[in-house]
Amino acid sequence: MTFLRTLILSLFFLIVSLVGAAALAMVGAAIYFSPGLPDVRQLQDFELHSPLRIFTNDGKLIGEFGEERRIVVDFDEIPQNMVNALVAAEDTNYFEHSGVDPRGLARAAVELARSGAIQSGGSTITMQVARNYMLTLDQTFTRKLREILLALQMEKLLSKHEIFELYVNKIFLGNRAYGIAAAADTYYDKPLSELTLAETAMIAGLPKAPSAFNPLANSERSLIRRNWILFRMRELGFIDDTTYQAAVQEPVTARRHFTQTEVDASYVAEMARQYAVERFGDTAYTGGYRIYTTLDSELQPFAREALATGLLEYDLRHGWRGAEQHDIAPSLVEAQERTATQGLEEELAESPEIRQTARQAAERSQTEIAGVEGDVSNWLQVLERTPNYGLLKPAIVVESSGREMQVLTRGGELETINWDGLSWARTYNSPRSRGAEPSSADQIAVRGDLVRILETQDGTVRLSQRPDAEGSLVAQDPRTGAILALQGGFDFNASKFNRAVQAQRQSGSIFKPFIYLAALEDGEMNASTVINDAPVVLDDGSNSLWRPVNSSRDFAGPMRLRPALARSRNLVTIRVLQAMGLDHTINYLEGFGFAPGRLPHGLSLALGSASLTPMEMTNAYSVIANGGFQVAPWFIERVTRNDDHELIDEATPQVACPSCAEGQETVEIDGREYPVAKRVANAAATYILRDMLRDVITSGTGRGALSLNREDIVGKTGTTNSQRDAWFAGFNTDLVTTVWVGKDSNETIAEYGANAALPIWNAFMGKALEGTPSAVPERPDTVVTARVDPNSGRRLHDNQPGGISEFFHRDHLPAYQPRGISRELEEASGSQGSGTAESIF
Repeated sequence: MTFLRTLILSLFFLIVSLVGAAALAMVGAAIYFSPGLPDVRQLQDFELHSPLRIFTNDGKLIGEFGEERRIVVDFDEIPQNMVNALVAAEDTNYFEHSGVDPRGLARAAVELARSGAIQSGGSTITMQVARNYMLTLDQTFTRKLREILLALQMEKLLSKHEIFELYVNKIFLGNRAYGIAAAADTYYDKPLSELTLAETAMIAGLPKAPSAFNPLANSERSLIRRNWILFRMRELGFIDDTTYQAAVQEPVTARRHFTQTEVDASYVAEMARQYAVERFGDTAYTGGYRIYTTLDSELQPFAREALATGLLEYDLRHGWRGAEQHDIAPSLVEAQERTATQGLEEELAESPEIRQTARQAAERSQTEIAGVEGDVSNWLQVLERTPNYGLLKPAIVVESSGREMQVLTRGGELETINWDGLSWARTYNSPRSRGAEPSSADQIAVRGDLVRILETQDGTVRLSQRPDAEGSLVAQDPRTGAILALQGGFDFNASKFNRAVQAQRQSGSIFKPFIYLAALEDGEMNASTVINDAPVVLDDGSNSLWRPVNSSRDFAGPMRLRPALARSRNLVTIRVLQAMGLDHTINYLEGFGFAPGRLPHGLSLALGSASLTPMEMTNAYSVIANGGFQVAPWFIERVTRNDDHELIDEATPQVACPSCAEGQETVEIDGREYPVAKRVANAAATYILRDMLRDVITSGTGRGALSLNREDIVGKTGTTNSQRDAWFAGFNTDLVTTVWVGKDSNETIAEYGANAALPIWNAFMGKALEGTPSAVPERPDTVVTARVDPNSGRRLHDNQPGGISEFFHRDHLPAYQPRGISRELEEASGSQGSGTAESIF
């Protein structure tokens, strides 16, 4: 008996000692951490600010970022069912505890000890507010302790209603929805007061895992989570059994509701977002900033459509790569049977009826579409959560037989694709090879396959797919450097990689004009200088010799620079660069925005071996288009704040001014003063090069641009080794546009710039320039014309017939063609040919 008493007393004192030690530890921790804790009183004046909004230059919305889908509500505006659902899901004892729930923390600790993971949480709503508003999200015991201390302080300073209000307005609930009111709008397009009990429980289930339990991303898992919350509400007495039974049987009704932008320019919107974060830090998303870009709201849609259409047409030429998904379960019941339950252990362990009621709700979600056999509720859910890619819409194959395919589209519409929209789908083997034409629709896709469809101009539907190749289009004002249109890929939803500014690709032959311009600027060469288009063997610094060739694999012999550029002759360009000197040329190219450190120090530079972005190439061409002024690309016009339009920043770019006097530093445009850009190329050289580039259109590799029927456009095609990159850069005086097409993997696209890029450029420029007058620069006073012999490139005397007319800088005229016989003999004989002995004998 004495032993038993001693044992009991010992255990008692041990427990008291442990509790006392724990209490002392907590007190010590509180004393240690309290001085460094944030001031809880700041929550009393906490304001949820406006989102970051991005606009075109004329004020049309292109993007919203940050806490953009926030609708702030007071506690009195929160329906009681929502309060009860969140309490049931997140913090059963919220209205009883003082900020910390010891039982919840103890339960979490036991789970951690048993399984190594916490399933039921342990943080109260008050602790979550402390974490969301005042702490980081790192998973450490130190942060948890600070969270507990702040929660205790908050409960002393704020009422339960005030804390709950802070909670429901801050929590992230998926799909850019912050707060319960924004979630109601995002998922159900309703105010909070109009939500059903089941919809309320669905939203209350999101804080635990906004992605995993999202009704749009995973309706099967969200049903289980929702019905568990309804079960808890019944157990806690918030609802009766009749209400519970009705709610758990409700089908999933969530749909995707977007904030509508007025102009689709997601790549530029993201560029502006990054600028805002760099400029304003964390306040970028909450400070009410309004960024007005330089984008033209009329040109940007043309750019997006032209690039998307061109890439789809490219893809059409290269074959069918198959459906995006296969064997999709048509019904929600079947899909739920296949779904994984990881992360739902707590919910499923509560009671067997959780899974049962979720299945019943799935059964009640049954949806039938006229003309389709069976329940298609899951197909509709899959289509709802699958985004469009540009012009492409998702569809699920319902039936595929003979020469016809029937597909289900978002909203439950049935579409029939006839053979004209299917027959193109020859199997893709490689970029240069396709299989045989299919003989029936079931060789292409079968029931349950997710495919893409495209509505054609005649209203019919065509089978399609996300293009295997990507691209970019950049359009710039050459006078100011402002970016007027930019599309960084096929579609931002498909890939957020902005190829216009992030993809460094070999430029190929569109780089050649800058080598020619360096020669024209220097005066050592002119448009009629003859260079030999013949084989050359060079030491490129490696163990092997470099033997460059023309793309046509032939040699044309001696030829003038003008036709050499029009026909994009590699060997001529190499010899021009060799004659000018690498160091001299690279220094000259710096004026066009090319960083010398990124240019290869070798003769391959002549062929466009430098890896440059489409933005850089577009800006370099702008320098040619504006007559030689060093403009720089820019896209932020001004930044304002809040509804009072407080001006925060405004761009003052350097602008081209051909009419300005030498030494003039500023020029007035539309009532504002702008600095004049530095001249980096003389007016004569750029004018002559521009005229040479016109030959690329009229008789060279860019003849496809003749379809625009404009005499003011010039440009250059480009294709890199193994046809990995296809380019076209072209302009008139008002607009410069560059198109690049290639694969992110750097694999071949098996097409030239004239085939892949030029049609996209044509489609954009055709609409962009429609109705605009011809924009050709005035010929500088320093440019003169003279007749030259087409073979030798030398100037002909006035009394020598024949020849061709060419532009020259007046100080860099070529030498005269020597006479092969005496002038007296020529006049006496009456034989007046070219003046060369070779032409006579």
